Amino acid sequence: MKRKMWRLFRTDHSTSVFSVWNQWLLCSAGLLCLLFLPFRTEGVCPSSCTCTRDTVTCLSDGGDTEVPTDIPAWTSTLILHGRNISTLPQGAFTANGTEAEIQTLRLSHNGIRVVEPYAFLGLARLHLLDLSHNQLESISSRAFHGLPELRSLYLNSSVSPGAAAQLSHALNTQSLRNLHRLELAGNGLKTIPLESLDIYNLHALVLINNSIENINRENITSLYQQRRTRVYLALNPFRCTCELEVFYYWLKNSSQCPDAGRLLCSEPEARRGVPVENLRGEDVDCMNENLEAVSYVFLGIVLALIGVVFLMVLYLNRRGIKRWLNNIREACRDQMEVYHYRYEQDTDPRLANVAV
Repeated sequence: MKRKMWRLFRTDHSTSVFSVWNQWLLCSAGLLCLLFLPFRTEGVCPSSCTCTRDTVTCLSDGGDTEVPTDIPAWTSTLILHGRNISTLPQGAFTANGTEAEIQTLRLSHNGIRVVEPYAFLGLARLHLLDLSHNQLESISSRAFHGLPELRSLYLNSSVSPGAAAQLSHALNTQSLRNLHRLELAGNGLKTIPLESLDIYNLHALVLINNSIENINRENITSLYQQRRTRVYLALNPFRCTCELEVFYYWLKNSSQCPDAGRLLCSEPEARRGVPVENLRGEDVDCMNENLEAVSYVFLGIVLALIGVVFLMVLYLNRRGIKRWLNNIREACRDQMEVYHYRYEQDTDPRLANVAV
């Protein structure tokens, strides 16, 4: 019985003939080779970590104090958790100055206190950086240099009060010009730590659970210009006085604050717990408060003038007033003498017998 044949025509018009059976054997052999080849050949998983596809996860109970130095070159996502890394030095995640392929770097709960200049040097492809739940006490102004592709930066519950000013300088860098999401929740911040919103491409700014009492006019002006930016401000102790006027009208006229309904007043006491957006215009109208203050001042000035005029009248008529007072005194003395004389008569027993 003749075998079925497969004909392939080449460009030189010659023909090569292969049996279907031989072709199947070649395909099977190729598949077996692919199955038994190692998944990654340019690096092995670190002994203290677990690896799945392009993700390396290194968990610890606090005994490890440094960033692993044997991170495979093929790593796309690196997760370090529970380590005792006090300092991130320059180029902490690159070996021999070579660029890494890491796109996601999660460093939460590692006890990080210091971020030195160029700590993330060599991570030019990094898209997400999570530094949440650390104890950052010192942040270099060049800490985030060399991250042109960074899209998301998480610093929730990480920044100590002393490092808030340093954070503002660290974030003010052109390296973060492509930043889309910045999370700074739970840091006790009193102001937005961004010198200007113009240098970023922010879509979301999360400032939940801080100590912000008001947002100043400069930041509001920047927000009006950056219409795509969404700001999350719940759980902040807003001081609902006339100083809140600019922020109040931005909140009422803009949709840039998705959690506007959760913003509550903490002061003054009469407005504690009242939603900021439920305030009336006159509650934050500085003009009315200023007019009221001016009216009180004016009333005080008028009363003071009346007092001065009264004292001047008294001074100019001091002689007449003195004579008038003397006359009153003489009249009172004469009247008292009459009363005294009658009293003597009524109490004299001789006069009493004569009357009988």
